[in-house]
Amino acid sequence: MSIQVRNLSHIYSKGMPDEQLALSNINFDIYDGEIVGVIGHTGSGKSTLLQHLNGLLKPDSGTIMIGNTDITEPGVALKEIRRRVGLVFQYPEYQLFEETVAQDVAFGPKNLGLSEAEIADRVEEALELVGLDYEDIKDRSPFDLSGGQKRRVAIAGVIAMKPHVLILDEPTAGLDPGAHHDILEMIEEVHGAQNNNIIFVSHNMADVASLSDKVMVLDNGKLVMVGTPQEVFSQKQRLESIGLNVPPVTNLMYQLKAGGISINENVLTLKEAEEELYNYLQRKMI
Repeated sequence: MSIQVRNLSHIYSKGMPDEQLALSNINFDIYDGEIVGVIGHTGSGKSTLLQHLNGLLKPDSGTIMIGNTDITEPGVALKEIRRRVGLVFQYPEYQLFEETVAQDVAFGPKNLGLSEAEIADRVEEALELVGLDYEDIKDRSPFDLSGGQKRRVAIAGVIAMKPHVLILDEPTAGLDPGAHHDILEMIEEVHGAQNNNIIFVSHNMADVASLSDKVMVLDNGKLVMVGTPQEVFSQKQRLESIGLNVPPVTNLMYQLKAGGISINENVLTLKEAEEELYNYLQRKMI
């Protein structure tokens, strides 16, 4: 489902002494099936932007088109918008509250007014999709699970509503390396199975580089860069000027080039770095 944002601005505490311009004249397009990474320093407006995309916040000016619907129009059915646009907050496991995992995942679909049979099917499908065994986990208390499992259950509760757009705010925050890797794989699995749009915020540049089709960079409420991971992370100095980094492997390649090694520094993954260094060594041997 396409998203079109035009001239979006938002002011916190408008008219008050502590008035703050949180978003300023934001414009972008997201096309069907894209995975979009959103980066920016703390306070740059990332979470504020996400909350506009499913109607939790209303802009002071501008428009947001979700498909063919302008969700900023007065009287728009926000329940229908939130059915199409699912938002998973940072640390969603803190929002688990039901007695069993199955009941927790079923909460959203029940609010859609679905039949019991359809709800049951969606719960099983969502749990399997996030890498959890339905029969093993459905009757367990969500509070007895590991941190990574809790997060998967919380995300499954949103996935079970089958949103066309899935928004994830720092989906790997606070997880150990194993659970971190599992969540990244889960995001790719969900995207492959549902062919939805995924928009995620992360401070981990390696994650953004590996997952994203498009990267959006926010700085002090302004959208300052939009492009492919290659286009964005090739601008190392500009990113550093606003307090951001390139992926660690990219930074390593920049350091090697600065040390006199003639290589292409604009690589994003270990595999790309290995190939570039191998080619360099081959050239040296000729």
